[in-house]
Amino acid sequence: MNSLSAFIHEVDEHRVPDSTRRELLLAATGVMGAAGLVAASVPFVASLAPSEAARAAGGPVDVDIASLVPGELRTVEWRGKPVWLMRRTEDMVRSLLASDGNLADPQSRRSIQPASCVNATRSERPDLFVAVGVCTHLGCSPRLETNNAALNAELRAPGGFFCPCHGSRFDLAGRVVKNVPAPTNLDIPDYRFTTATGLRIG
Repeated sequence: MNSLSAFIHEVDEHRVPDSTRRELLLAATGVMGAAGLVAASVPFVASLAPSEAARAAGGPVDVDIASLVPGELRTVEWRGKPVWLMRRTEDMVRSLLASDGNLADPQSRRSIQPASCVNATRSERPDLFVAVGVCTHLGCSPRLETNNAALNAELRAPGGFFCPCHGSRFDLAGRVVKNVPAPTNLDIPDYRFTTATGLRIG
């Protein structure tokens, strides 16, 4: 015998007047209905919470850069996007400080980066470049080119980034060249050093 039936039987046993009996039965039915609604909604509400994979994808990423050698570009994934980690050589850093005549936004005033990266190298440390490797035009992925004579001459640098989709070009700090489709510099994610060789992105 379920609890509602037991309650009805108990009411019948004590010869409760019809009006009171009706009120008691309505109250009992309401309580049982509310309990059923709560029980049914728990799995539904739980299904709205993000999965473990989704939480991991949106969380910070820790990277060890101890083995990153000068001139090397490494890619890690953060929030479903490629993030570049590049150890710049001394020549690369010097080229960023020397000239910005061909750049559309050399001071990165219209671009996305942490306040600590608003400088000529767009980085917390001049030797380490961290950027979202997605062209700001249509979302293609530019590639690092260090042996492209025309690009090197244009940037007056030992390399840069070239987007093969529509020809946008960026220097080694992700700053966009004038008169290309990309409207802004490459995005720099929030990041911080956790140790001398440890980096946390996000």
